[in-house]
Amino acid sequence: MAQAKVLNEKEVRKVLLYIAARKHAARNRAMFTLLNFTGMRVGELAALRLCDVLSKDGGIREEIYLSVDQTKGSKGRTVVVSQKAQEEIKNYLQARFKLKDLLAVTMTDTSRALFTTQKEPNRGFTASTLAQHFHYMYKGAGITGASSHSGRRGFITNLANKGVSVRVLMELAGHKSLAVTQKYIDVNPKMMRSAVELLG
Repeated sequence: MAQAKVLNEKEVRKVLLYIAARKHAARNRAMFTLLNFTGMRVGELAALRLCDVLSKDGGIREEIYLSVDQTKGSKGRTVVVSQKAQEEIKNYLQARFKLKDLLAVTMTDTSRALFTTQKEPNRGFTASTLAQHFHYMYKGAGITGASSHSGRRGFITNLANKGVSVRVLMELAGHKSLAVTQKYIDVNPKMMRSAVELLG
């Protein structure tokens, strides 16, 4: 089976424009951004709850701890959340709860799903319904070969392009072996050009 396509900048913009023109834009933009900026698996994204991202003071956490139930494998892992991803989560929650200050949300049931669906406002997406959701989103945006795994592959490839070591990538991705992480990296002409220019 072919690996999921790694989106280039133009394709990322295309998806964001598609999302912006449709219902649930804040939610879909936050989900798309999180996959691309954290390298989370789609199942991990679906398993997120409000308490995973909201701190007690109503701020957005810089790290998300995923329990064994929320991630693949036999142990939990920590996901590092960039400032851009934190902003997207905040924008989505402000739109969802129609509040500027999210402190009030922390006083409600925060075990509810972070990303809700119309059918399941408390439970949210399952991993397979979210994977399907991304499939239709990419299809609608006219991107061929992309899947819910594209964000994760893109995250790893883009960091590798910027010279981040495979060892660090392995930790960020929550992989147990370097070999698995290396399979995710989409070797492209830009990467090869940068490599040979190092000798210049």
